[in-house]
Amino acid sequence: MMAAQFHIEIVGELEHILPSCKFLVPSAILRELGRIKNRSKGKNRVAASIALKIATSPPFEVMEMQIMDGESVDDALLRLSEKSRILCTNDRELKRKAREMNINIIYLRQRKYLDVDGHLNL
Repeated sequence: MMAAQFHIEIVGELEHILPSCKFLVPSAILRELGRIKNRSKGKNRVAASIALKIATSPPFEVMEMQIMDGESVDDALLRLSEKSRILCTNDRELKRKAREMNINIIYLRQRKYLDVDGHLNL
């Protein structure tokens, strides 16, 4: 949603950082964006709507994400990210947990561009 709020060209930024990667959006994230869109008003509703449109358009691919019993969405994201070693988020707590697991983080920096916390070995 932040990319929409701050007018960041997210696709171009991601393709610059990760030129030969697939961009997967877990289905749970789409459900969460849908809830935000339906429950919010004003800027948050518009941002969630734009984020949904971007996340369901090429080059992004939706992947089904199974959430195990007792597992939060954040925990499921970390579990999925263990394989690729890359996670895109601006959530402070999720970033902290990802760092502890040596998962590289792509995040919005200074409301202007995407940056990487870690070392991408592509």
